[in-house]
Amino acid sequence: MIAALKHDFRSDTVTRPSSAMRAAMAAAEVGDDVFGDDPTVKQLETRLAEMLGKQAALFVPSGTQSNLIGLMAHCGRGDEYIVGQQAHCYRWEGGGAAVLGSIQPQPLDNLPDGTLALEQIEAAVKPDDPHFARTRLLALENTIGGKVLPTDYVEAATALARRHGLACHLDGARVFNAAVALGVPVERLARPFDTVSVCLSKGLGAPIGSVLVGSAELIAKGRRLRKMVGGGLRQVGILAAAGLYALDHHVERLADDHANAKVLAQGLARFPGVSVVTPDTNIVFVDVAPQYASAFAEHLARHGIGVTSAYGATRQRWVTHLDVDRQAVDTALSVAAEFFTRHA
Repeated sequence: MIAALKHDFRSDTVTRPSSAMRAAMAAAEVGDDVFGDDPTVKQLETRLAEMLGKQAALFVPSGTQSNLIGLMAHCGRGDEYIVGQQAHCYRWEGGGAAVLGSIQPQPLDNLPDGTLALEQIEAAVKPDDPHFARTRLLALENTIGGKVLPTDYVEAATALARRHGLACHLDGARVFNAAVALGVPVERLARPFDTVSVCLSKGLGAPIGSVLVGSAELIAKGRRLRKMVGGGLRQVGILAAAGLYALDHHVERLADDHANAKVLAQGLARFPGVSVVTPDTNIVFVDVAPQYASAFAEHLARHGIGVTSAYGATRQRWVTHLDVDRQAVDTALSVAAEFFTRHA
């Protein structure tokens, strides 16, 4: 099925570097980044640290590793971080913080808007007692499931954490989507956090890489942790160049992905037995009635439309990105209309 995909809505991770991005990669000046000799990596790290208002940054291969390093920079063995049940760094990263960092997660239920109830955060902070893990960190995610966290909520949640002596980490894999959706500088969204993980290989369209930003002290600690978990790379400027190209050319155009997601959501919502959550950014969740779900998923696959399905295909996730334009959205809606005309 994957080989026959014509329009791939499974994730914004499927984007491929454009010819211009490939040219930038080919022309990149490189050096051994473990020795600190790669000028293009240094340029990328400096650029993102400045954009997010932090002192320093660290280029790593993946968002999973960036979050892991961030959590381990804040927490030691026997420490605890408060996190959402649906947060990527808790649910979708193999339990790395617990397995590799001996850090206990304290998961809380996410509310429908992606936030964590402030009273639950406060109740989850443990007293200084040897019976409990030491609560050290609050981890939030923005966007989460495509939802943008309200800025006033983030201010309140991080202020609460500070009152209890906690540090704050942001999984900002799609923080540029959030900034574009809100129409604010990305620095505004990063400001309340000690560390922020930014992914380059989702909506920004680079083939690989994430960057962890924070204070000079935390990033120095993170650099040691990166070596420990196998993230030290050599002539990696060819990948950092893709990230620099993405920051120059692919940030403002995220608004196109958001617009396409809204068109897609509105179109799918017209079909019988289909319920759609109005998207904030580029991720559309679609609930399909059980009597249609499997057949609809198979119909999309036969016509080369790739989506992510779960729960017997009753819940689908569609993600717009730079490799699916408005024409791809229109084609997908036409394929869906063909199915529901025949079955409903």
